[in-house]
Amino acid sequence: MPLRLLLALSFSCCLVVSALPAAEPTGDANVVEKTPDLVAFWTFGEEPGTPRASVAGDAPHPLAEEGGEVARADGGPYSGYSAHFQGRQYFRILHEELGMLDIHGKDAQVTMFAVVRLDEMKKGVTIAGIWNEGEGRHDDRGVRQYAMLLNMPAYGGPRQLTPHISAEGGVTRRADGSAFPWCCDYASSISKVPEKEWVTLGFTYDGKYIRAYFNGVLEERELDAKKDRRTDPYFTTEGPDGGDRGMNPYYHGRGIFSYDPEKHKETKPSGPADFTVGARYAVGSIFSETLKGKIGGLAVFDRALSDEEMKKLHDSSNIEQLPKN
Repeated sequence: MPLRLLLALSFSCCLVVSALPAAEPTGDANVVEKTPDLVAFWTFGEEPGTPRASVAGDAPHPLAEEGGEVARADGGPYSGYSAHFQGRQYFRILHEELGMLDIHGKDAQVTMFAVVRLDEMKKGVTIAGIWNEGEGRHDDRGVRQYAMLLNMPAYGGPRQLTPHISAEGGVTRRADGSAFPWCCDYASSISKVPEKEWVTLGFTYDGKYIRAYFNGVLEERELDAKKDRRTDPYFTTEGPDGGDRGMNPYYHGRGIFSYDPEKHKETKPSGPADFTVGARYAVGSIFSETLKGKIGGLAVFDRALSDEEMKKLHDSSNIEQLPKN
C-alpha cells in the first residue's frame, strides 16, 4: 500500500478516535452537590496522571496519585468514568492540606458515601478515610479518625461494610483503661459486599452511633455476642445504660480522635494521618490492605445524614445502568 494512503488512513483513524463522545454519566450529581454540609465530592472524571479534584464542597481537595497512576475506566455514575485501583496505587491528601476534611472532636459528626465495584475482596479493604494504624497488633501509636473499611472478621464483619470511628487514635480502650489489640469500634452491615457488582456504601456518625448503609439502606443488626465474636464486656455491658453497643447502629459515644502536637508528639511520633483513598497505613505498610476495584463517586459530609438522605444519594447513582464488566 502506498505510503500516502497509509498516512491518510492513519489520519482518518485519529479523527474517528478524537470524535468519540465523552462517557455519559448514569446518575445525577446534582443530588449529591445540593445535599447540605457537603465537604468534598469526587467524581473521578480526570485522566490518569492528574490530581482528582472535588467538584463541590468547600474546596477542591485534590487527590494526588501515589504508587503510580490510577487508571480511569469507562463507566461511572457522576462523570461517566471511575477510578480503577489495581492494588498498588492510591490517592492521598496530606494532613496539613485537609481543611474541613479533618473532622475530629468530641462532638464531631461525619458521613461518607461511595459508589464501588470490587474486583477482589481482600482482607481489610480500604475505601477511604483518615486512618493510620501504625505497625500492627498492640501498637498504640496509631492516629485513626474515621474510615470506610470492608471485611473485618475480627469482631463480626467478614466481607461486610465495616465503617470505623476512633476516639483514641490508637487501640480501643475499655472503661477501666485496659486495651484491645486493635481499634474495634465499628458498625457492620448485614449484607456482604459482592465482587464484580456495583453497589453504594455509606456510613454516618452522629457523635453517638455509627450506622452502615448498604445500597442506601440502614441494615439494622442486633448484637449476637458469640456469633459476632464480641463477648468482651466492652461490647456487652459498656453501651447505653449498661447494655450492649449493638452492631448496626453501633454505639460509640466518645467522639473522633483529635491530634494534639504537644500532647501526642512522644506517644504518636508519626504525626497526624493523611486522608487516603484506596489504601491506608496498616501493619507497617501502606500497601497491605489496598483496594482492587473501581470507585465511581466519593463524598464526605461533616454532618450525620438522615436515612432519607442516604437513600437519595444511593438513588442518585443509578447503579443499575452502570456497565456490568
